[in-house]
Amino acid sequence: MASKSGNGTVPASMVGDEHVAVQKLQPDAKIYERLMSLGGFYREQYGVEPEFYVRVPGRVNIIGEHVDYCGYSVLPMAVEQSIILAVGTNKQVAQLELHHLDEGKFQSFDCDLNDLEIKLPKTGGPAWYSYFLCGIKGIQEELEAKWRPVGMRIALSGNVPLAAGLSSSSALVSAAVLATGHAQGMHLDRKQLASISASCEQYIGTHSGGMDQAIAYLAKQGCAQHIEFHPKLKGTPVTLPTGSCFVVANSLVQKRKAASSDYNERVVECRLATRWLAKSQKLPNWKEFIRFIDLEEACHLDNAAYVKLIEQQLKKTLYTREDICETLGITEQQLETDFLTPSTQHMQQFKLRQRALHVIQESGRVVQFRQICEQLQRRSSKQDIEQLGKLMQQSHHSLRELYECSHPDLERLVALSVKQGVSARVTGAGWGGCIVAMCDSVKAASDYVNVLKKEYYAQLPAHLLERYQPNDFNEVVFATFPSNGAELFVQ
Repeated sequence: MASKSGNGTVPASMVGDEHVAVQKLQPDAKIYERLMSLGGFYREQYGVEPEFYVRVPGRVNIIGEHVDYCGYSVLPMAVEQSIILAVGTNKQVAQLELHHLDEGKFQSFDCDLNDLEIKLPKTGGPAWYSYFLCGIKGIQEELEAKWRPVGMRIALSGNVPLAAGLSSSSALVSAAVLATGHAQGMHLDRKQLASISASCEQYIGTHSGGMDQAIAYLAKQGCAQHIEFHPKLKGTPVTLPTGSCFVVANSLVQKRKAASSDYNERVVECRLATRWLAKSQKLPNWKEFIRFIDLEEACHLDNAAYVKLIEQQLKKTLYTREDICETLGITEQQLETDFLTPSTQHMQQFKLRQRALHVIQESGRVVQFRQICEQLQRRSSKQDIEQLGKLMQQSHHSLRELYECSHPDLERLVALSVKQGVSARVTGAGWGGCIVAMCDSVKAASDYVNVLKKEYYAQLPAHLLERYQPNDFNEVVFATFPSNGAELFVQ
């Protein structure tokens, strides 16, 4: 994690660069009406004006799925949908008060910040406010002795679709980190805040790879970001093809990472595959390898050589506990204690070959996608744009066949896309949520969205039609453009 922070403010000239600066909220800002509405709700709840506002965007990952926790780069962009907070502080009482604008759906919460506890249910996902508590705990641990018992009164609202693969939960954690960090007087270094936000999701049982938090802080309006995690966090703006337009379509199948073991099972399978391969290369410290990228570095492997190694060393399509214990020379007790996580103790079989092949091949697709985008800035090429579409299609095929994180409704959306000549893939963790599709113009995107509305959304069950049809399904299928990362406003 980054170095500990002291007190200080950041000049407005640094907005969007290394630090989150405090900006004066302008009436012409896109977010103005939403923040003013939330400010009114804050006044109703607390009887005073908020001191500052926080905005943290959701994200859509264009390519590079399930590779960040293995150390590999990703290529997301921030979307216009976001989590927003109105915040006030109280230096006399260390009390947290949380009120959600959608009071009917999200119950209010309060607690003593001197006795912060994150309770996880035995079944189902964490309560919504647990994500916020993660962010506070992350700042507490970062500041250690410098932590001050400052109370916070918060009103919040979000229009990032829930459990849809657009990072609504990580945006909430990141918003909590930013609000708490500012209330504590920290230097708001974007990379440091992203690192804290990624680490503290462990408190709700999610072994995050860091993509969601990195794009939440490092995003810049008008471009995607190639985000690298190794050897250190780095974001490079990537200009997407001129005229291209990305569409997000929500299957409306909800999947919460923290409420299921599927995501953590894939993390464990990748870590086991890494150790299996490290031992096959006779590395004496093979147990220390848990990320594919570290093994790549130790063995000086390029992408093709890595694929070949996997195909040679991981020949079976299914491995049992006995297979793993025998090859690694460990007992079943050691497997459970040292290799499996609390939410994956039940696992009996492991698909090491498939998971490893997906991660390594997907990491190569990310690099290719960026390189082609850079080539397109120098010269226009229809062939290159078509190749970007093929990379997205290959990514989806791999996620469906090798990583097994698609869903029948996602497949319906992808099939409709193919029928329209549009390249699309599952985005986010999968098992539900959204697809992202690349169209070659705003007009093509509009036509594509209309087809999806007619052939997918108009066929939804009655209770979903009742909820989404009055707004012509615009909440669940929309063209999106790259937005800024986390922002902090005062009036």
